[in-house]
This record gives sequence, structure tokens and C-alpha cells, in this order.
Amino acid sequence: MPLKIRRREAPEVLPLTDSDLLNRIYANRGVTSKDELSYELSELESFHSLKDIDTAVSLLWQSLKNNESILIVGDFDADGATSSALAKLVLSELGMDVDYLVPNRFDYGYGLSPELVEVAKEMKPDLIITVDNGISSIAGVRAAKEAGIKVLVTDHHLAGDELPKADAIVNPNQPGDEFPSKNLAGVGVIFYVLLAFRAFLRDEGWFEKEGRKLINLARYLDLVALGTVADVVPLDKNNRILVHHGLKLIRAMKCRPGIVELLRMAKRDPVKIKSSDLGFAVGPRLNAAGRLDDMGLGIECLLAETASNAKELAQVLHTLNSDRQQVEQEMQDEALSQLDSMDFTEDDSFSLCLYEPHWHQGVVGLVASRLKERSYRPCIVFANADDTFIKGSGRSVKEVHIRDALALVDARNPNLIEKFGGHAMAAGLSIEKQKFSEFKAAFEEAVRTVLGSNTLQDVIETDGALSVDEYSLEHAQLLAQSGPFGQGFVEPAFDDEFEVLNKRIVGENHLKLTLRKEGCPLPISAIAFRIEPQKWEEPVDAIRAVFRPDINDYYQPELQLIISHLEAV
Repeated sequence: MPLKIRRREAPEVLPLTDSDLLNRIYANRGVTSKDELSYELSELESFHSLKDIDTAVSLLWQSLKNNESILIVGDFDADGATSSALAKLVLSELGMDVDYLVPNRFDYGYGLSPELVEVAKEMKPDLIITVDNGISSIAGVRAAKEAGIKVLVTDHHLAGDELPKADAIVNPNQPGDEFPSKNLAGVGVIFYVLLAFRAFLRDEGWFEKEGRKLINLARYLDLVALGTVADVVPLDKNNRILVHHGLKLIRAMKCRPGIVELLRMAKRDPVKIKSSDLGFAVGPRLNAAGRLDDMGLGIECLLAETASNAKELAQVLHTLNSDRQQVEQEMQDEALSQLDSMDFTEDDSFSLCLYEPHWHQGVVGLVASRLKERSYRPCIVFANADDTFIKGSGRSVKEVHIRDALALVDARNPNLIEKFGGHAMAAGLSIEKQKFSEFKAAFEEAVRTVLGSNTLQDVIETDGALSVDEYSLEHAQLLAQSGPFGQGFVEPAFDDEFEVLNKRIVGENHLKLTLRKEGCPLPISAIAFRIEPQKWEEPVDAIRAVFRPDINDYYQPELQLIISHLEAV
């Protein structure tokens, strides 16, 4: 499917800053006032409108008063790891008895399952707090309650038709919740619960009575920023405030040692970090633990109090990430080979489902993402869960809400899907192995229904061309210091045509270029990552590129264009 480059065209560019470039970028993202760019903590939405927040605080208060044991049950991704670490650190600082448990995806699957409750019972908790999961744990919550364990669910995933019978549920996306921002990550939800609990303790005079200093939750925003960016939730203003202050902590080296060491493993300077570094450098290394081993490694890295301990754990995570990249590449090569052999067109299938028995279930989501990018279709990749079931991870395109598509499959075929959950752009599910072909056909029909009269069109939106003066180190630095950018408040990207003065392959599949832009006095350095080398073996006189200005300070700071898409012209 041919890719279309579309330039954003804001109806009006307002003088919100001293920079014409930034004003254009903000206008293209719908910013109409300086208030939308003000990121004071006082402007965060209040926790009071979260449904069940008072009941959640009451549960925590009872646990504190009665010296009850608390068990945090997290998810095995970066959002779950940061949520677990945040809850343990804050509740421990309050003197509470708290431990954590994260299901191994290969043994227990996702969330608070009845099987995981059996493990939890051995730890004898009085209260289970789920973080970044729980809204779909109907059976697991029931099992915990039958065992006499109280349950507080904190989650951000979309709710199904039935809610778990927990003692309290805090989730901005549950029915009847009036919290204005529906885009909190799991770590954002538990942060808000802790905000509410601290406010209650302050109003009760508990800190004074106990001779304790009022806990400063702002110093934990590095964890909130990491989980929020890594989980790719939309960066509405509320999330931008959280991420902005988390980035400030990291740049000031006032963050968790584990975050610093993970950045250094990825050859990123914490002092110069951008939000994208959390998503592309730190997040994958944390996620590697949950994909290939045990997310406890990631949580322990975030909990580490010394640089030496954090560095040791970060090295293990870095090695796991390298292993993950190797597994992913092998699976991706196989999957892309299958995709190329299909030779389907716009008039053929509107979805893609692939399964191989030897594929690694911890990496199927990453491969689905690559296939989605290549085919521009909703993609689900499956791997064996056991002798009977296979687990799939799906990624979608903007035209298809993948969880809605799976809900439609489930409604039309009640016994086809064992369980499923997710968001608009990502979802997971389990089915019986023998039903793969049946599911593949049912998913295709559901995608066609959700699409309706719409068509699939891969579009890259850009902020247009840069002026000659804007090809400068100063403007690259200006962009690096703005933001934070991310999902829903996308990082600036530009497009233009360039004369190619020189090109060469570096590493295995990166293209290094020297470009000339008419009117620019000096050549411009550029690099495109993860290209297909065979397509760039022949001489090329000119290219059209989608890019972002960046700073290459390997030798000395210089402007470098990071190219996300290029084509010969």
C-alpha cells in the first residue's frame, strides 16, 4: 500500500512563544492558549472525581492502622513495573508492610488470575492492590475474596461488560467515572491513589502525630513519566504535566538510580534526556525482563538504592534486551517472508493473523507491531501458550479499534475466544490452537464491519518543510527542550527533498547520508535506521525524506536529521 505524506495545516498560528517554529508546531497540535503549555503541578486534575477513590483510601487507612500486610500485583511490562515500584516505595516510606508479585507470563498469564491468587495466598496478604491490571480479573478477584483477602483494583484498561467484585476499583475508564483525563497509564492511576491517601493522612494530622515529614510524592514522578511514555498512552495536558516533571528529575539526576543506569546502558545522557528516550531506550530494556524472563528484575532495578546495585541489574536487563532483539529479528524475518509471499492488495484481506508453534510468546507483540507498520493492517501474531492454547498479541491502525473488533468476534462467536483485553491500538487474547483458522476468518469479518465504508490509508503527517534558517543546531536544541511529546501530542516531524552527496550503510541496516538543501550554505548530515539495505545499493541523486532535527554530539555537537521515511526522487 503506497504511503501518503500529508502536511498539517493549522487554521491559525498564534504567537504563544518567541519561536515561529514552535508556534507552528503547537498550532498543528491544536494548542490555542498558553495555558495548554503551562505544566505546573498545581494544574493537575484533582483526584476527587475518581470513582471509588474514597473507598480506596479507606482500605489503605485500615491497612496502615492495623499493620496489615499489602501485596502489590503488577503487570509484566514497563507500566506495570513502574507502578509496582512506585506503590512499594511510597507505602514503605509510610511504614507499611508491603511486598509485590508479578505473574510470570509463561506460567500464569496476564493479571490477577485464580492461579496467581494461590501463589499470593502463600504470602499471607490482608490486602491485594492490583496495578496496571485487574479490571478484567473477574475470577481472580473472586478467588482472592473467597480466601478472605481484600482487593483494591487500580487499572486504566477498558472495562468489559462485567466488573470484578473488588472492595474498590479505581480506573478512570470504568463506567460512571467522571475523572476528566481518561488517558492515565497504570502508573498514573496508582500515583493518584497515593496522592489521595497522602492528602487524607495530612488532613488527619497523621504525619505530625507520628513525627514524620510530609511525604513528597513529586520526587517519584520519574517513575510516573517512564511508565506513562513507555505505555504509549496519549499525552494530554495532564499526562504532559506528569512527564514534564519526571523529565526534570531525571535531567537533574534526582531520579531512581536504576533509570540513570538503564539510560547509560542505552548510551543516553540523563542530563539531555527527551521523552522519546524513555520510550525507545529505557522502556524496551525494562520490558525485556517481562518478555524473556521475570519482570521482578526490572522492578528490582527501579527499587535499587545504590548506583552499583542498579548498574548490575541494568546490565542484566541490557543483556536480556539484546537477546530479545535477536529473537525478535528471527521471528520478524520469518513473518515478513510470509507477508511478502501473500502479495495481498487493498481489495484483499483487511487484517493479518500469523501463527508459528516455535515463536516466542514474549515477543509476539513486537512482531505484530512491525507487521502492522509494513502492511498497514491490524495484525495479530500468535505463539504457543501450552499444548492446547495459543496466545496472540495484536497491534492496530488508527481506523480500527482492535479491542472493539475482538469484542465483536466474541459476540458473534461466543466460544471462540478464551479471553481478551486491550485498547484501541493494542490487545491480547487466548484461543484454542485448533481454532486458529476459524478465528482468522472471524477477525477479518469483524475488521471489515468496524471499518464500514472507511478505507485503510497509511499516512505520515508532518509539520511541513523547514526554512533554510531552521536547519541549525540552535533550532534542534530548541526542539529538544520543548515538549514533552509523545502519543497524541506527536514529536515534530518535517518533510522535504534533498540532493544526496554521499550515502553508505553503517552497522547492519542503517543508512548514513550527507545531503544538500538548496539555500543552505553547508551540507547536512542525516541517518535512517532499520532500512532495507538492498534497496539502497544503487546510486541515488535525490530523496524525499520525513525527518526530525537532532543533535549528534559524538565528536562535537552538530545538526543531524533523523529520517523516519525516505524515498528516491
